[in-house]
Amino acid sequence: MSKSGKQYRNAQEKILPKEYTIEEAVAMLKQVKYAKFDESVDIAIRLGIDPKHPDQQVRGTIVLPHGTGKVKKVLVIAAGEKQKEATDAGADWVGGEDIVEKIQKENWFDYNVVVATPDMMKSVGRLGKTLGTKGLMPSPKAGTVTFNVKETVAEIKKGRVEFRVDKSGIINSSIGKISFEPEKIVDNSKMYISAILKARPAALKGKYVKSAYISTTMSPSIKLNISELEK
Repeated sequence: MSKSGKQYRNAQEKILPKEYTIEEAVAMLKQVKYAKFDESVDIAIRLGIDPKHPDQQVRGTIVLPHGTGKVKKVLVIAAGEKQKEATDAGADWVGGEDIVEKIQKENWFDYNVVVATPDMMKSVGRLGKTLGTKGLMPSPKAGTVTFNVKETVAEIKKGRVEFRVDKSGIINSSIGKISFEPEKIVDNSKMYISAILKARPAALKGKYVKSAYISTTMSPSIKLNISELEK
């Protein structure tokens, strides 16, 4: 069994076995960071739901006030005037049937998000297995199947984050970079957690959030006290 490195253990020793406020946790992350690159800041939330039940799914999107620090390449599959809208909004790649064929023939994945208009979904549907395995398939629930191309592309470029509970009942997303000012990480964290809280399934009985942790790419996790946001 591999052991944690010395820097990780030193960081872990500084973190007390308690629930930190978001402000305290962000300040601690700044203290314990040791990696030489600009790490992502991640939040993991364990929910008291059963993901096997369709009426207990938790999924949505949120535009973080300070972005994520990551530049996303956006592909838009549309036709007619919607292609021009996508280009004007800053999409990196825009096309119709030609793009669908390119993905099929070349196994092309030089993008992070795919947005498609509803009228193109019949063609995009042929890419189900190709894009699905990469988590890139457009979806109405994720807001990536829409005629509102201009606003959607603009939001993604600004730092829109999609959240979705996994099979174990956990939601995990990056909400910024450790190089951000502490106040910006706090703002992003609160906005993100609030979006999760608002997405509570109506069918759920009992406790919704079991635990929440914040960490950087390389750091130990810090347990959060989100009781104030739950009120």
